[in-house]
This record gives sequence, structure tokens and C-alpha cells, in this order.
Amino acid sequence: MKTHFCTNIRLSRRKASFFLVLILQLVACPLWGQELQKKALTVEDYSKWGNLRLGKVNLNGQWISYTMSYENDLDTLFVKNTKSLQTFSFPSANREDFITAEWFVCQSPTALHLRNLKTGKQEIIPHAGQYLYSPTAKRLLILIEEKGKENRLILRQLDGKNEKEIVGVNEFMADPAKQMILYTTTKNKLHEISFMELTGEKRNKKLVSGSASFTNLVWHSKGKALAFIEKAENKNDFTNTLFYYNMTNSRLYSPNPLEFKKSFLGDSLFVPTTSFKLKISDDLQKVFFAVQQKAKSKKQLPSDVQFWNGNAKWIYPMEEKQNKKTNLALWRPSTDNYQFISNDTLPKFMLTGDQNYALISNPKQYEPQYDYEGNRDFYLVDLSTGKSSLLLKNHSGHFSHTIPSPEGKYIAYFKEENWWVYNIANKTHTNITKNIGSPFASDENQHQHKNNYPDLGWTLLDKEILLCDAYDIWSIRPDGSSARRLTHGKETKTQFRLAGYSIKPVSKINYSGRIHDPIDLNKGLLLESTNIEGHFGYYKWLPKSMKTLIFTNNSRLDQLTASAMGNVFVYSEERYDLAPRLMLYNRLGKESKVLFQSNSHQQNFHWGRSELIHYKNAKGDSLQGLLYYPSHYDSQKKYPMIVYIYEKLSQDLLHKYINPSQFSGDAGFNISNFSTQGYFVLAADISYELGNPGLSAVDCVVSATKEVICKGVVLPNKIGLTGHSFGGYETFFIITQTNIFAAALAGSGATDLTSFYLTLGWDTGRPDMWRFESQQWRMGKSFFEDKEGYDRNSPVVHAKNITTPLLSWTGDQDKQVNWNQSIEFYLALRRLGKKHILLLYPNEGHVLSSSKNKKDLSMRFQEWFDYHLKDTIPTAWIRAGLE
Repeated sequence: MKTHFCTNIRLSRRKASFFLVLILQLVACPLWGQELQKKALTVEDYSKWGNLRLGKVNLNGQWISYTMSYENDLDTLFVKNTKSLQTFSFPSANREDFITAEWFVCQSPTALHLRNLKTGKQEIIPHAGQYLYSPTAKRLLILIEEKGKENRLILRQLDGKNEKEIVGVNEFMADPAKQMILYTTTKNKLHEISFMELTGEKRNKKLVSGSASFTNLVWHSKGKALAFIEKAENKNDFTNTLFYYNMTNSRLYSPNPLEFKKSFLGDSLFVPTTSFKLKISDDLQKVFFAVQQKAKSKKQLPSDVQFWNGNAKWIYPMEEKQNKKTNLALWRPSTDNYQFISNDTLPKFMLTGDQNYALISNPKQYEPQYDYEGNRDFYLVDLSTGKSSLLLKNHSGHFSHTIPSPEGKYIAYFKEENWWVYNIANKTHTNITKNIGSPFASDENQHQHKNNYPDLGWTLLDKEILLCDAYDIWSIRPDGSSARRLTHGKETKTQFRLAGYSIKPVSKINYSGRIHDPIDLNKGLLLESTNIEGHFGYYKWLPKSMKTLIFTNNSRLDQLTASAMGNVFVYSEERYDLAPRLMLYNRLGKESKVLFQSNSHQQNFHWGRSELIHYKNAKGDSLQGLLYYPSHYDSQKKYPMIVYIYEKLSQDLLHKYINPSQFSGDAGFNISNFSTQGYFVLAADISYELGNPGLSAVDCVVSATKEVICKGVVLPNKIGLTGHSFGGYETFFIITQTNIFAAALAGSGATDLTSFYLTLGWDTGRPDMWRFESQQWRMGKSFFEDKEGYDRNSPVVHAKNITTPLLSWTGDQDKQVNWNQSIEFYLALRRLGKKHILLLYPNEGHVLSSSKNKKDLSMRFQEWFDYHLKDTIPTAWIRAGLE
């Protein structure tokens, strides 16, 4: 309730003094005074804002960890009690874990921090590198890496009592159950590899020693075996040695060097990256490893000339970037025989879930193609016989379109806008979605070809596969005999997905492909829901019920994390005018409470709000956008506005809190920077017509802008436009078709569709044609099939129409959108005598990486729009460029 004071009455001097004191007292009141004392945000205030990240929740949900990170790198990790709210802080720490109900551990750059949450006692262990806690052994392992001294691996109790110390340890790796470790040591140039049991007899067994070091340590999935590589001593000697140790029979195996060399024709063992590490088969019979062909000496030519042959499958730079020929092979330790799985003809590979079969393919088979991952034939190799058979003809090479099941019984694949399953034993193909009556192919991106909605994995024993349509999750038998809809979102246009699916991968690397871990439906699923109106929810799905945990229609929910006991859920909640806060939902109390509010100082500043708006384009398509109001908005005034564009932004930004910053983001534009400086900001969605990306953008963006103008809240002649990358292209093109915008700012955008079509992506070596014919540019045809369409949507072709002052920017190392696209447009506008300034940032790519340059661009954004939309005095660089 507000108190109003009438000022148009006569008061005696004594009464006036009384009311003056009363007013001063009210102003001093915290709540009343807060409203009066709110400040306007300045650039100097931006550094106060930080980003909130939820870390972990302990077993019973009584403790959580979270981090506040800042642009000055003064980050802090916090641990908070969810009942008492008692909090411990650890500056610059990360890699945290609740190792027991009472003990918490984390690492800072210089030490390991061990805190007893019950007593508050803390121990700081300096020079700690790697650490591991074994719940079964109830022991902590810490690798001490002190400069100038030998490394030490310490095995100790949590209360501080050291039980064992091993000197000279380089690295260690625990088995999946954390009951044993495999570790390497170096002493007086002698390298050793050993394993040690952490429980039971606590054996410490040396496996191999010698003058060469060891790498690529791996365990069997159930700890029944281990494998590693001994690196060649001489850099010119390409023979690395593979070892395998079976825990069941306590036997160490290594290949016969002569037989190995004979089998692989002198190819060397490849010291793997994360994609090509050693792998032990579930049945303990096979060790999979990669071999890389030795580099062949190039034939001496009279010059360094490159041959770009017109009949080549891949063009020269792409071939050069893919020139490391790595193949998958297997070794059977018990019989000491070897087998190539992939080869130079079919070099891409993945394994089935039981590792009894492999899928191999050749991405170059049907090249030249004009998709990022072209179609190819897939062959299925029976590893017991080495025989291969054609599995899929001319099939998509995208990693999400061919998925082996965890148990190895099936291979799911996406073809002809449906999901199919191949039964390996029966050799049958079944379309499992064609009769469901719901589409499983998505047209959300409006590309030429529809793509699949997410696949979430397989249930236990490969019984069912979990697939998504536009709204729901389905559980479908691999023979297509039954399909169960686990959720019911279609009726209300609510989309259900696994909680956090967009940020947590549901599959893992399987060499050139992906594979899922099995899902136990009896344990239930944590789900999230969203809809286009901005409703968010979390649910617990069980085979016979689905319970709503949290639901909101006016904020965004994220980062849901459950305690292992399943009784406590912690999540973040935010809204554009509400900084992210950590919330706790206890299934017993059934109410959410605030655990931590980030950026609480926001209440001291004027801040804007956002609302969802709806509009239609010329074709009558219903669209939406987000309109951000200026801080301290006065309905009696009209304000300048900036329109921010990139495809569809509303769902990504809806209820999203945006820290003000000169450094966040990579495109220079920050919505909060402008909304707190007296601007409306409109994020407008764009719907695309195939063959007309530019004209579609004009139609939708102008329609959205006019919708806001009709509200009577903005100055119609003071509206700016900005976008980056594809949004930069859209900005360039829109101002060639309309003069509704008083100023524009475009970053790293394409301006000439013809020359960009005929450009190379120098980071990949690929021609950029794929972007136009099947992806984001949505032309759907080659330039040679639709020259008029390419010209119709090219900004440079229509540059003479521009009346809007333009500021553009790019980096001279941009390998995603060639920076010469910005140069072309600059030269065109210069020749036409148009108002334009180009900012070219040296040694920067498609996005800016230097903090200095980010700050510079942010400043120029503000000055450019302030001059054109607020009529401020132009700064020297604007005067020099425009006058």
C-alpha cells in the first residue's frame, strides 16, 4: 500500500515541520525507501552480475553445491545445508563431490579441500591433482603433484590417517566399482604399471616394467579385465605394444610381435584420442584398438603445386583434413589372433552393444554430395567370421540416424521420415512408426528435409525403444507389435522430454557413432515439459502414474537434480525480471522453497520486463516474439526500439534472465544492456519459405515491428535492427527491402549468396554448398538450378536500395562465414555512396574471443544506436565514418 501526500494545502510552519519529519522517516523505511532509491544501471555496475550453476545434491538431499562465476574470474563454489541454510564457501574451486553423507571434497587450483559437513572441520591438502574416493573401501586416494618433487599417491582415511604412499605415480584409473586401481609409475627412468586392490587382500601387483612409458589405461565394464598400451621408446619406431590382463585367471597377455606386424602390414598402434580408446568386449574375448597407417613419403614433385581434380570425391583441402587413415581392429588374447574390422574402403566404424558385430561405411561413397553428412552404404560385419553384408543402402550418414541397441540385438535407423529396426538374428527390417498415426519427423527448422525428433534410448534387455514425436514420448517394441504413449502432451500442445535432455547427452560415443545405456522404466523417468506460451514443468513418470513435481506458467525451470534417495529435488528458476534462484522441492513437504537467490542486488536497480507478443506474416502464419520493456517504463512516453533477429528466438529466450555485460555473448548485443538504457527490444520469430530465406525474414520482421508500433509504445522513426551470423545476413537483406529501420548493425553475415555458395569452409575443407541446398539457407536447390532465387535473396544485389545507416563487423579469421562477405558489402555500399562503417577485428573468428574486442564492440553497439535512435552527440569514430 502506498501513502500519498497532498501538496496543495496550506500548512503552518510547525505542521510543515511535522510532516517533513514524517516524510523523512518514511523514506528511511527499508521497503518504502527501496522503491524511491532504485538506481539507473551503468556500465560500471555490470561486473556485479554473476552466473549461477547448480552442482550436486548429496545422498539424502540435505546438502547441495553450486557455483557463482563472474567475468573477473573471481568464482566461488558454495555448499549449503537445505534445512538450516548453513553455507561453506570455496573460492576458485571446482570438481566437487559429496563422497559420503558427511564429507565433501573439491579442488582449487592449488589444493584439495576436504570438509566434514557435520563438524565443520576442514582440511586443505596442497599440490593435489587427481583424487578418487572408494565407497567400498572407505578410502580416499590423492595424487600429490608438487613441482620439483616426485609425485606421490596417498591412500588414506577421511579423518586424515595415511595408510599407504606410492612414490613416482604418473596417473591412476579406478575400475567401475572403485574397488581397484590401475596405475603407472616412473622411478629412475624405469616405467612400471601395476594394479592395486583397495579392499579384501589389498594386493598390489606389478604387471609390466621397462624403459618405455604406458598409456591408454582401460578397465572392462565390470572390472573383470584391464588393458593398456606400452608406447614405443623411439619416436621413429611406430610399434606400440598392447597388453591385456584377465582378473579371472590372473594372466597377462601381449601379442606376438612378429605375428602382429605380419597381420597389420607394418601399421602402428594408434595412441588414441577419446574417440579411439581401447575397449574390452563384455565377453572378455576381444580387445578393440585403432591402427593408424604410417605416413607415406610423398612423391617428390618439381613444385609444391596442389592438384584440385574435378573428379575427386572430396576436394583437396577436405581430403587433407581427413588424411589420417585410422582403422579399427580387434585382438583375441586367448588365441593371439587379429582381425581388421574397418579398412581403407570402408573406414568409418561403430560396434553393436554386445560387440559381436560392427557397422562400417564410407562417407565418400556417393560423393560429391551437397549435405554435411552425405548418404552412404552401411555394412554389418560378423566379428566371429569376419564376413560382411549390406545392411543399409544409400542411407543418411548423420550419427543420430543409425543407433545400435545396448544388448546388441537390434539396430534402429531413421529413414523416409520413420524409425525402422533391424533384427540382427532374424535379418529383418521393420518400420515401427508408420502405423502409429503421429509424425516422428520434425519440420521445426523448415529445412528442405525433415529430421528426427530425439531418440532417448532403449529399455532393459532391448525390450522397447523410447522415441519422441512433437509432443510425447513413446515406448515401442522393436518388432512394431506395440507402441505405448508414455505422456499425453499432444492434447494440450505440451512437449514432454527427459529432464535436461537438451544439455545432458543421452548417448555416448561409439567410435564414429553413438550408443545409449539401457533405461530401467521401473525406476521411473524424470521429465520436463514446455509449451509455446511459456509454461514449464517437472514430472516423475512411473509405469502406472505420472506426478507433477513443479509447474509454473510465468518462469523458466532448469537444472533439475534429484537426490539419490529420490525425496529431494533441486532446480533453478528464473524470469527476465527474476535472477536465477535455486529452489528445493521436498516430496514430503510438497512445497518449494528458495535456497539461494543470485544477483540479489538487482532489486537496487531499475529493471525491465518481457512479454510474449503474437503477430501474423503476410501468408497468415501465426508467429510470436518477445518484447522487452525499458527499465522504469512510463506508459505516458514512447521509446526507441531495437529489433534483434536470428531465426526463432522466442522459445530460447522466453523467461530467460539476461545478465548485463560488455563481455557475455559473442555478437556484441546484450538485451539487458539496452533495456536498462531506455530501449524496447523485440526478439522476433521468423517463418521460412523454401527458396526465399531473405524475403521470409523481411515479411516476418516487418510484421512483428508493425505489431509493436501499433501498441503505441515506441517511436516509429527510432527503430534499429541487429543480428549476427545468419541473423547478420537477415539484417543485411532486410534493410535492402524496407526503410522502416533508422539504423542497423550486422555481424559476420553473408551478403552475396552466389559467392558464398561457391566458398569453402576453411575450418572443415568442405564447400559451403551444403548450407544452401539442405540446411540453414533453405534454398533447396543449387545456384545453377535457381540463379534467380539466389539473386532475389542476396543483399548485395539489392544494395542500391539501402537508405538505412549500417554498421557491420567481422573478424579477419572468420572461417564459418568468410569475412570477405563483409568486405564485398562494404565495397558495394562505398561505390554506391551509402552510409556505412565496417569494423574489422584482427585475429578474430566468427565470434569474438578477446575480452578487449568484446568490450570494444559492446561500446560501439551502444554508441551507434544512441546516436541514431536517441539523437545523442556522435562520437569521434561515428563522425569520422559518416560525416
